[in-house]
Amino acid sequence: MSKSNGQAEIPVKEEQKIEQELPAADPADGFQERTEQPADAPSIAASETEKLRAERDNLLDRLARLQAEFDNYRKRSARENQDYRDYAVSDAARGLLPVIDSFGLALKNAEAKPQDLRKGVELIYKQLVDALQRMNVQRVPAQGEPFDPRVHEAIEMVPSDDVPDNHVLEELQPGYRIKDRLLRPAMVRVAKKVS
Repeated sequence: MSKSNGQAEIPVKEEQKIEQELPAADPADGFQERTEQPADAPSIAASETEKLRAERDNLLDRLARLQAEFDNYRKRSARENQDYRDYAVSDAARGLLPVIDSFGLALKNAEAKPQDLRKGVELIYKQLVDALQRMNVQRVPAQGEPFDPRVHEAIEMVPSDDVPDNHVLEELQPGYRIKDRLLRPAMVRVAKKVS
């Protein structure tokens, strides 16, 4: 049973045997070769799972550390703010201590001549004004200034021809500010033009 073109003839029984050994092509596979998973596939999946678990544990540890650091920062910040509030006036108090000392000396020498006592009180007043200026406390200008309701508190309107209309005629109590913030308005009498 040889073919005429010189090819060897395969017996029919052997041909059927070869077809049985080859897997049948599945039309759903698009006639692609089937690949089997390697025998070590479960160990690859296990090592990948271990890597993911280690990464998760590392991230959870970092998260716990960051939460602890933030909690410590929050507590430290609250403590620093409380200390600031408790001791914010320490510089102001330190600046007023010489004034208190001067008042004490003046009281010890109360029997002094009235003119000496007056000079002592004037010096104490100057010390106090200087201490306030070091704290950036400035007096609000009032006398002769145009009335400004943001910094002046009008007690009364007084008819006057000497001072222009709506200008401060008299300052009854000085006003003070720290930089742009008003501590106390100046209490004033305001001129009203006589008609």
